[in-house]
Amino acid sequence: MARKKKDVYHVGPLTEGKKNIIAALMDEYEIETADDIQEALKDLLGGTIKSMMEAEMTDHLGYEKSERSDSDNYRNGTKPKTVRSKYGEFEVDVPKDRNGTFEPQVVKNHQKDISGIDDKIISMYARGLTTRQISEQIEEIYGFECSESFISDVTDKILKDIEEWQHRPLDSVYPIVFIDACHFSVRDNGLVRKLAAYVMLAIDCEGNKDIISLSIGENESAKYWLGVLNELKNRGVRDIMIVCADGLSGIKEAIASAFPKTEYQRCIVHMVRNTLKHVYYKDMKAFAADLKTIYLADSEKTGRAALDKVNEVWAEKYPYAMKRWYDNWDAVCPIFKFSMQTRKLIYTTNAIESVNSAYKKLNRQRSVFPNPTALLKSLYLSTMEVTKKWTQSIRNWGSVYSEFCIMYEGRMPD
Repeated sequence: MARKKKDVYHVGPLTEGKKNIIAALMDEYEIETADDIQEALKDLLGGTIKSMMEAEMTDHLGYEKSERSDSDNYRNGTKPKTVRSKYGEFEVDVPKDRNGTFEPQVVKNHQKDISGIDDKIISMYARGLTTRQISEQIEEIYGFECSESFISDVTDKILKDIEEWQHRPLDSVYPIVFIDACHFSVRDNGLVRKLAAYVMLAIDCEGNKDIISLSIGENESAKYWLGVLNELKNRGVRDIMIVCADGLSGIKEAIASAFPKTEYQRCIVHMVRNTLKHVYYKDMKAFAADLKTIYLADSEKTGRAALDKVNEVWAEKYPYAMKRWYDNWDAVCPIFKFSMQTRKLIYTTNAIESVNSAYKKLNRQRSVFPNPTALLKSLYLSTMEVTKKWTQSIRNWGSVYSEFCIMYEGRMPD
């Protein structure tokens, strides 16, 4: 796929007026380097803002600075204010009026930044940079210091967005929900411990992907998962056809309690990975090929026969390798009633892989998160970055949906 070309600013024709302005700039500021240009632009920006605020004051009072007026309100000096811009930090003199009713619009009373710096900070936070790294980048790029506490305050603004997003209403029916976990090191009460981020990715009845739940947990249990699933019910979910997950502790029992009709499907990719984890490298290719004969079998009966054969072939060398498959056969079986096309959607991790990649990138960039809230903010922002690219439905969703309508008759929306 060809890369999309970046937007390029095209310089307009150098008119006589522009030449005069440039000549005046070079003469006024003795410009010799690119840094000199930056300083000149900063000074010009400050002067322009001051002139605009003076014009706003004139409009507010109703008379020019040099005119007399019978009004009880009049100009009352200026007050210095430091603002941030893409050219760096500088000071402007904000005009004041006697009655204190003037509210400038070009730079509002409580506005200290005119460069959209909040958006830039949040964007960097989404890419996994720490507050210290963001502070250093802001200072390097824009030429002014940005404290770590200031950056933290900026990113805290999204906590309300996170809460609203976590409690937004959901669809009543989802054909498939994937559950996965990614572990992070988090500092909590002076100690560093591992916390898991649990993400639920749903495929809705239109074939679109959506993250319907994102939570940070410590100890998995049936009680924990029942709480998570009940929260989905409270947000409007009344039925799920299949929940696909790895062997999360208590998930099977929780699904049976919250959604009794829902089938629990063990993630085949995780099953394969866990099976091959302790297999010698020289045997891995052959062993993986044998495992395919199980989950690609044309029926549950032939799949079970393939399982017995694989166990027979490898039991002597790896006596416990296939125990997981036998113990969880009831959670492997649901895929056998579907076509290969639908099976592939269920048992592969393609649907959730982009989310996992974004979370793993956070892990690489930040070895330890300062607290659980910082982790949640990073996860949410990374999730938003990933999901905004989900603009198309699952390929061949029409035929997949038809299969679900047949297999789960009366439960899928018409």
